[in-house]
Amino acid sequence: MRPRARLRKVRLIYAGASALILSIPATAVAFSGGTTPLPTLAATLAPSLRAAAVRRHISYGQEVTMTGSTSSSAAGQSVWLEFAPSASSSWRALASATVAPSGRFRLAAPLRQSGIVRVIAATSAGATTAAAMAPSSAEHVAVAAELQVSARSLGSLTGQPIDVRGKLLPAVAARRLLLQSRLGGGWRTLTSSVTGPRGGFDLHYLPAGTGQQSLRVRFAGDPKNTAVGEPVGQLTVYTTSVASWYEDAGGTACGFHAYFGVANKTLPCGTKVEFRDNGHSVTAVVDDRGPFVAGREWDLNQNTAAALGFDGVATVWSSL
Repeated sequence: MRPRARLRKVRLIYAGASALILSIPATAVAFSGGTTPLPTLAATLAPSLRAAAVRRHISYGQEVTMTGSTSSSAAGQSVWLEFAPSASSSWRALASATVAPSGRFRLAAPLRQSGIVRVIAATSAGATTAAAMAPSSAEHVAVAAELQVSARSLGSLTGQPIDVRGKLLPAVAARRLLLQSRLGGGWRTLTSSVTGPRGGFDLHYLPAGTGQQSLRVRFAGDPKNTAVGEPVGQLTVYTTSVASWYEDAGGTACGFHAYFGVANKTLPCGTKVEFRDNGHSVTAVVDDRGPFVAGREWDLNQNTAAALGFDGVATVWSSL
């Protein structure tokens, strides 16, 4: 064979060998003793968990619901809803569900404090696919505290304190509560207190002056729970004064008749005054002048007197 023809044949053999090497699949490299093995087939095909909370702000004891999906190949497998309190990495299982044939799932469980939730796949011997599933992304869920307040309306004489009692849940000691009064468009703090070991509290307050004010109890929130407020109702602070009663069948100094009417010498016509006597209370409207007898401040009309069970001349509680 001629030298030039032999050289051409050798070149063709080398080129064929190079092409054969380049055509070897990458997976074959993993079995050749290489230092960086590629992922196994099971890991490559392992389904992933995707889940999201339906609501991320809930009330105390309300259920947190997570819905999600994974590959339909995981149908029939169990998934768990896990929870970790705020500022903690200690997970605990709350509820379980089974993946539907479509790959979808839904989990729900009540929460009493804020924290993070996630969904994980249950693992068992031989369940290699489930074991390979990573947990879903964790989501923070804020849970409001619950306020239980006993009072809904309060009455007190000038110089007498009031007590607003209740319970804050979850029951944790040393959580601060505020008693607040409505002032214009905002709230003014009157006094504060802290919860006892079982969540109970007692807000002790000495009102100044007479009149009415709307009250609420307020918890500002902490890492365990978000803020919550609960209306207490109306506080009426009374003073004692002497009253009599009369039939207002004729005309009145104010030019109108209120059904629950009251006469007073100085208050503007139309002024509303809360009266309390014999365990009853009524709101009357100033519609006349009087009484013009020394030592008496009010003349109750017949309807106001009847609502209070009042007769003759006596001391009553009034808000003004």
